Amino acid sequence: MFRALSTAALGMSAQQRSVDNIANNLANVGTTGFKRTTIAFQDLFYENMVQSQQGNSNGQENYAPELQIGHGARAVATIRNFMQGSVTETGNALDLAISGSGFFQVELPDGNIAYTRDGNFNLSPDGLIVNNSGLSLAGQFEVPSDAIAVEISQDGTVRALLQDSSTKIELGQIELARFTNDGGLSALGDNLFGESDSSGSPFFGNPGSDGFGVVRQGYLEQSNVDVVTEMVRLIEAQRAYETNSKMVQTAEEMMSVTNSIKR
Repeated sequence: MFRALSTAALGMSAQQRSVDNIANNLANVGTTGFKRTTIAFQDLFYENMVQSQQGNSNGQENYAPELQIGHGARAVATIRNFMQGSVTETGNALDLAISGSGFFQVELPDGNIAYTRDGNFNLSPDGLIVNNSGLSLAGQFEVPSDAIAVEISQDGTVRALLQDSSTKIELGQIELARFTNDGGLSALGDNLFGESDSSGSPFFGNPGSDGFGVVRQGYLEQSNVDVVTEMVRLIEAQRAYETNSKMVQTAEEMMSVTNSIKR
């Protein structure tokens, strides 16, 4: 009965992790480029209560199933789903969406590179293309102050139309990154991901080449969180939590009956 108490408590803790994760998904249903996550669980070790080994009439050993009691479950990993989110037209010249695989690269303050599907970019006072956190798009595209329009083609070529000129000048090329295991990327917050041992090293390429997606100017990729799916998962986690709590109550009642036998 003491084992039942601890096992049920571990079950409640595991389901609490699931509810926390679902809450984070729902909180980010409107976050540009957000990728939903799920919690992976594992059962804990099993205790061998009875080693069943008997001999039959011919003197041969007969291995019957053992009596094993488990010790509950635990949350072991967060699995991120990188399925493409819906793409919404914004009309803003520096809003970019990747249709297909790949990540934009932005430069962190320490010089390292982070990766993102959030293409909500703006111009800094210095003419650099930056995200909402002020991090510049890798490649250091400097837009001239007299530019009246910025054009970004599907292959990532950046051009600017200057004032009093009908000729567009080329500013550079947006290069995308992709990974062998996107799910192994480390979430850094601010819609950014970092390289990890699980993700492997990045591969680089121009949009539209070698399996990379194309860039859509004037569009943004929305979160891939499905509210209905998350609500169903929330109900399942809530019911599992409730059932485990009833198991705690049942174990307590059984212990109470045991204590009252002597009276």
